[in-house]
Formats: sequence, C-alpha cells, structure tokens
Amino acid sequence: MRLLIVEDEKRLAVSLARGLTAEGFAVDVVHDGLEGLHRACDGAYDLVVLDIMLPGMNGYRVCAALRAAGHEVPILMLTAKDGEYDEAEGLDTGADDYLTKPFSYVVLVARVRALLRRRAGAGSPVVTVGSLRMDTAARRVHRGEEEIALTAKEFAVLEQLVLRAGQVVSKAEILEHVWDFAYDGDPNIVEVYVSTLRRKLGTASIRTMRGAGYRLEAL
Repeated sequence: MRLLIVEDEKRLAVSLARGLTAEGFAVDVVHDGLEGLHRACDGAYDLVVLDIMLPGMNGYRVCAALRAAGHEVPILMLTAKDGEYDEAEGLDTGADDYLTKPFSYVVLVARVRALLRRRAGAGSPVVTVGSLRMDTAARRVHRGEEEIALTAKEFAVLEQLVLRAGQVVSKAEILEHVWDFAYDGDPNIVEVYVSTLRRKLGTASIRTMRGAGYRLEAL
C-alpha cells in the first residue's frame, strides 16, 4: 500500500515515514499543502495522512479540493488543534478520520489500517483465498496451519495480489502501490519478489499472465 504524508513538521514527517515504511508501506512525504494537493491528484495513493496547518494551502482546503475533483482516496487528518468544531470542519470537508496531536503512533497505524480495510470493503482484517489466510492487521500469513514468514516488502506485494485475488494485477500497479515515488530502480524487482513468493507459497499460487501481469489463484 502506498501512502502520502503531507506534514510541515519535518521531524514528525520523517518519523512517521520511517515507522510506516517499517510496517511495509511505501511512503512519500511532502511538506507543503499545494505540493501535497498536486501529488495526491497525480499519484496512485491508497491513503493520505494530511496535516491541517500547512504552508501554501491548509489541510481543509487540500481535502476539499481533492473531493471536489472526484478523488476518493481515504484521508486521515492530523492537527495540533483540539475541539469538536475543528474535528467537524475536517470531516465536513471530506476527511475520513481525524487525529489530534500529540497522538499514539500505535493508534495512528491502527487508524490507517482501518481506513484501508474500509476502502477495500473488508470488515475483517483477515482475507482468505483458498488455503491462504492473510491477516493485514497482524501482518501474518498462513497456508493451512503453516505460518509463512515474509519480509515487509514480500507481504506488501502479496497483499496487492490477495486483495484482488482472481484478477490480473499489472507490474506497474504493484510498483505504484508497494514502492515509493523516489524509486527509480529496475522495474523487474517485482519479478524478483513474485519469484520469492512462489517459492514460499507454492509455484502454482501466482500465475503470470504474459504481457498483462500476475493473478493469485486459490491454493
């Protein structure tokens, strides 16, 4: 999953990016409201973490502009303000959730995962495809009774396939959602991770659709 953090407190933004990257997310960071709006409009983001007090354009206006342009990406607002009217204003402009600073990092991650599940239409964090069971909250994968140990990036690639099981997912789509904006390496990195997943899950689990991408099939 690919996230955009729009936060002008650079130490906080870097801290959040490091933590969320360690959780397996691809994370881009910008520190200005106008740049955040531009990036959110152009990027394939699964969620935006948006501060309210920003230079260039405040978070309320960024959120309102995204919604007016038809973008439905989940938005988690962050602010140092506190009060029901501030929260109401944030939600009224189209935000999906609201978190007041200082906040618990654990709570932020839980809110992010809940919003992503809601977007995927999954009430439960556990997704089952045949004998494969993925818990997106606990970050654990089982095949039958056996737990499969995966790195954060392996989990992220598999998550893209699991959430669209039975559908063809292109290499470009996986790159967009698993690697951040700054990645300029070999796009064949996706093939490397798919090969590793096949070795761990079984060679018949992920089928290559020549010229189109990959499809996860029930094991």
